[in-house]
Amino acid sequence: MTEHVQSGAPSTDIPFWARNLRAVTDFCSFKFPLGAKAFKAAWVINLQKAGAFPFYLCLLFHYHNSTSAAWIYVAMQGGYGIVWLIKASAFPDPSWEPRVPLVGAINMFVAVLGWYLVMGWLLISANATPAYPLQEQAWFCLCVTLCLLGSVIMIAADAQKYFTLRVQRGLIVDGMFRHIRHPNYTGEMMIYMSFALMIWQWLPFVILAWVWLCFFAPNMAIKEASMSRYPEWAAYRARTWWLVPGLF
Repeated sequence: MTEHVQSGAPSTDIPFWARNLRAVTDFCSFKFPLGAKAFKAAWVINLQKAGAFPFYLCLLFHYHNSTSAAWIYVAMQGGYGIVWLIKASAFPDPSWEPRVPLVGAINMFVAVLGWYLVMGWLLISANATPAYPLQEQAWFCLCVTLCLLGSVIMIAADAQKYFTLRVQRGLIVDGMFRHIRHPNYTGEMMIYMSFALMIWQWLPFVILAWVWLCFFAPNMAIKEASMSRYPEWAAYRARTWWLVPGLF
């Protein structure tokens, strides 16, 4: 789960759909009116990331699943969880530092984070029995490569943003941001797409569509509205892409 963008743009510059989706998600998590704000949003996210590996290992032994696909999947999502924790320790995202009430924390977990764990359960429990379109070993190679590349892109982009903005505020237009405007989202989407491809069942793709359309898309739109206040924004936007160079 990538950044929760705090917009510096007037609300009138933010697309209507993005502003309203953000209002709903913020109300359900950060602004829920009941209960003291006792939990950092980062704690909720880090708990899910830290719990992925032991949770899936328990599922492996519970279901007596010794298939290569199940073990590779555990290494992919469990390893990604460890990578996320290292990132959160070395260069935490300040947008996840605000506190949320207990109900808000539960909403965050139920609406997004818990569904990510359901994806792995489908495969390990054999509720998903994938018939891959390629030879199994070739498909595993594709998924692991996609996961590794996504992790590198996400980590590099988040590190560049964190350390650059500590020195100087402004529009970042080089490095990981030279060709695409949201490389951290690109990386995370590659990671979770690799999980969905490993499972190869319809539900993971529905989960990803839900998260990407209702959370990622508004965040990116709000971020773009915020960045538009910089004089060099128009030229930067004209020569870059949202997520994938030459495609989108």
